[in-house]
Amino acid sequence: MLKVEDRQKTDALIEEITDYVLNKEITSEEALTTAQYVLIDTLGCGILALSYPECTKLLGPVVPGTVVPNGSRVPGTSYVLDPVQGAFNIGAMIRWLDYNDTWLAAEWGHPSDNLGGILAVADYVSQQRISKGQEPLKIFEVLEAMIKAHEIQGILALENSLNRVGLDHVLYVKIATTAVVTKMFGGGREEINNALSNAWIDNSSLRTYRHTPNTGSRKSWAAGDATSRGVRLAMMAIKGEMGYPTALTAPGWGFQDVLFNNQSLKLSQPLDSYVMENVLFKVSYPAEFHAQTAAEAAVQLHPDVVDRIDEIEKVTITTHESAIRIIDKQGPLNNPADRDHCLQYITAIGLLKGNIGAEDYEDESAANPRIDSLRNKMVVVENKQYTKDYLDPGKRSIANAVQVQFNDGTTTENIVCEYPLGHRFRRKEAIPKILEKFKGNLSAHYTDKQRKRIEDVGYDFQKLTKMNVNEFVELFI
Repeated sequence: MLKVEDRQKTDALIEEITDYVLNKEITSEEALTTAQYVLIDTLGCGILALSYPECTKLLGPVVPGTVVPNGSRVPGTSYVLDPVQGAFNIGAMIRWLDYNDTWLAAEWGHPSDNLGGILAVADYVSQQRISKGQEPLKIFEVLEAMIKAHEIQGILALENSLNRVGLDHVLYVKIATTAVVTKMFGGGREEINNALSNAWIDNSSLRTYRHTPNTGSRKSWAAGDATSRGVRLAMMAIKGEMGYPTALTAPGWGFQDVLFNNQSLKLSQPLDSYVMENVLFKVSYPAEFHAQTAAEAAVQLHPDVVDRIDEIEKVTITTHESAIRIIDKQGPLNNPADRDHCLQYITAIGLLKGNIGAEDYEDESAANPRIDSLRNKMVVVENKQYTKDYLDPGKRSIANAVQVQFNDGTTTENIVCEYPLGHRFRRKEAIPKILEKFKGNLSAHYTDKQRKRIEDVGYDFQKLTKMNVNEFVELFI
């Protein structure tokens, strides 16, 4: 064990995360019930992704045919894997269609990406315990770990922008997963500190694959990679692998000096359950979240324009600075990963179809010449108030407005949508839609009988939280 004087040398931010994971009791009913919906929504997104060969080709063991005794099961498949590869599989499924939850701040991300590591470890630990005649973990413990992982990733994201220094947000997935699964493995303060220090030193992938001209499918498995790496580092720490107390602050060699432009990382508020309570659900459309309100506005305009597409002279999209920086794209879009991160493409689909589905990003749909014709008529402008409200902790809006002008000089209404359906301000309205989305996602893979068994547990908070993890995972096999 670390001596008291050694503990004092550990970076304060690492210690704060460790203290939170070890000692914070989650008492927020809102956070726990929201976590219930995040759990089923996230798994539903993963199940839907199994319909896409580009996703499934990456799944399974590293060496084909490998089966791990009492290993982590991958929902919707027959794979039984070590928890590291299990985390990659589940994480890649979850993120593949860009349909799971979202967090927007100085840094962006998808906190439910951490479920890849959390569920893989929870199932593995439960299987190991059962093999020894011990009690498995309960789903309540999974929800608690999800809340804490959401909080760690989300509070780090509030003011510490990785994108401004060219790093990808999945670093925060790695940090959050590492912290919570080290505890799930039975680790204490020393192990969590050590694992976290290695996670920070591990660095992060670049954002290259998220931006033109290199946008590609790595963005769909990057979080799976990060959450699985968190599991690997946790397992090493449990075996006694050492840590590096000043991984963040070491002059010249720490994360802050080397990779964060000599800035200090900070937690701008105490770690509690704020992020889970305020997380954004992708309820209606599988699209990058900064475009969700543009999608809603475009769909609302669809009846007014669908019969006049050839008469359109200009489409004005009024948005916020982050949307412009991330998803304002002109020119060729090379693949689905490029298209679902294009504000203009998403808006065009909404105007043309009155709906947006994952299939709309595939090559066959993208070949429709009317999409690019509309994109070429689009003008994207920033509204400074939208940008201000996006960063306001009391609002956290994701505002977009869409207006269509025709050749004869007439225009549609300027449809303004400040808060997407998945926002906390619209949570009550969203819940029935989240359940509808879950049902639809399950129906893509399971028989009605199996789907109903999953729904019977997933919709009942008391039944769900008391269920053994291994039994819950078996529902999806």
